[in-house]
Amino acid sequence: MTARFAKLLRDAKEMVQEQVEYRDLLYQMTKRDLLLRYKQTVMGFGWAIFTPLINTAIFSVIFTRVAPIDTEVPYPLFAYCGLWAWNFTASSLKFAVNSLTGNSSLVTKVYFPREIFPLSAVVVCIVDFAVASVVLVAMMIYWRIPVGAPLLMFPVVLVIQLAFTMAVALMLAMWNLFYRDIKYLFEVVIVVWMFGTSVLYPTGMVGGRLSTLLQLNPMTPIIDGYRSVLLYSQWPAIGPLAATGVGAFLLLGLAWISFHRAEFEFAESV
Repeated sequence: MTARFAKLLRDAKEMVQEQVEYRDLLYQMTKRDLLLRYKQTVMGFGWAIFTPLINTAIFSVIFTRVAPIDTEVPYPLFAYCGLWAWNFTASSLKFAVNSLTGNSSLVTKVYFPREIFPLSAVVVCIVDFAVASVVLVAMMIYWRIPVGAPLLMFPVVLVIQLAFTMAVALMLAMWNLFYRDIKYLFEVVIVVWMFGTSVLYPTGMVGGRLSTLLQLNPMTPIIDGYRSVLLYSQWPAIGPLAATGVGAFLLLGLAWISFHRAEFEFAESV
């Protein structure tokens, strides 16, 4: 047991050292992905704002006119905040799942930490996340939403979401390299996952066993955490958020070590 733990520590130290050593490559890969994503587009970074805005408009019509639901803040603001947070994770995973198979020529030739591919997909989506936050701030100003001391928890919620997103991104990229139908299954799962998360409706609306399943969804405490600190000026529920944070970092460690140990088989599976 002690020998296994020592090996885990050595692997973790090696992985961190590699990321520090190849940090310039991560920067270049992120820059390349950003340029490729918005190359020859008219709106450029405007697409990071346009998508959640359109979805917010559609769901606002449904949940304010057709099937009204009660939220403590104007529903468009409630929905946009949820979509803004959700799109960061969903977009990161969407680009990460093909990050290894889409760079097969690099995977098979020169050695460098292959984690850079899925991690760069996440970093690119952080840029979109930051751009889309401008609209959220504007909406908060328009509806005169006050902010207070709970805003100090915003970085905590963001770090937890980042850890969870990176963990799933690493696993998806690795699994899709070995089993190519993962990317097709992902398209179905991500849609179901969104409606199983409190993106478009308050958590309190759901009762019974569905409520328990909703709370077990790691994205629910994260999105509720954003709404608490940004829209309601309340401290987030510490218990669910702390459990999600611990689980996210444990999952990240497990995913990273598994990815690192399997990367020597990647060239054979490309």
